[in-house]
Amino acid sequence: MNDTNATSNMLDRAAQRSDAAIQAGVDAAQLALDGLSQSARQLQADAGHLSQRGLDALHESTRDMRLSARRAGERTVAYIHDEPVKSMLVAAAAGAALMLVLGLTGRSRR
Repeated sequence: MNDTNATSNMLDRAAQRSDAAIQAGVDAAQLALDGLSQSARQLQADAGHLSQRGLDALHESTRDMRLSARRAGERTVAYIHDEPVKSMLVAAAAGAALMLVLGLTGRSRR
């Protein structure tokens, strides 16, 4: 009977060790999941910040382009006002050059 008790005690200790090992594995898995969850939240926050920075840069670039186009328009109007004859000649030459290019392109397709 003593052997039976010893075997039973050994089995009980082995079961306790198995339970402890399983619990340690569960605890480690929980820590890993917590770390992954924290990393996912940080990545989400970083992505939000980066997308906001991208949108801000896009808005700033759009504003700069509009301002640059407005200034170019103002300079063009001022030049036309200051040099009306020269402006007409430049416009006529540009139109003639465009018609020449279109004419040559149309002929090459035939």
